[in-house]
Amino acid sequence: MSERKLMPAVTSFTADGTHVLRARVYYEDTDAGGVVYHANYLRFAERGRTEYLRDLGISQSELSDTEGVLFVVRRSVIDFRLPARLDDALEITTRIGEMKGASFEVEQEISKTGADGYLVRVASTIACLDTKGRPVRVPKSVREKLDRTIMAGTNQEPRKADVQESGD
Repeated sequence: MSERKLMPAVTSFTADGTHVLRARVYYEDTDAGGVVYHANYLRFAERGRTEYLRDLGISQSELSDTEGVLFVVRRSVIDFRLPARLDDALEITTRIGEMKGASFEVEQEISKTGADGYLVRVASTIACLDTKGRPVRVPKSVREKLDRTIMAGTNQEPRKADVQESGD
């Protein structure tokens, strides 16, 4: 019996730590007029956040199995500017904003590939819960990976806690 390999999505990180997921608008994403149905932008944002974490080496299913923690959307604010349409090529950019004890902020923009400006902007608060639904601190392993991407492209020095001591 062979193990199924998951193929990565078409993603990349920019020099400033922003994650980019490339996607396409399919018929199933649209209404009868060929315009993306408003609730489906949340699905695009979810995919962007999930691939961001995967590309950092964070598997949400493994995190649940090994550390008993889950990420849930606590709050989302959506700013609709322009519609996406059937067959449009999209870029979903994801940046981590403020880190808190049991949550972190995520800023996302969905835009047409090659176009100026965004179509939709999504600002979300992601909470960390235990398996009983109670808030818990974001695990150190996750926090360290997120901190590194937050600091990418800045002139900030890593915090002392983020630098491993050498045995010299």
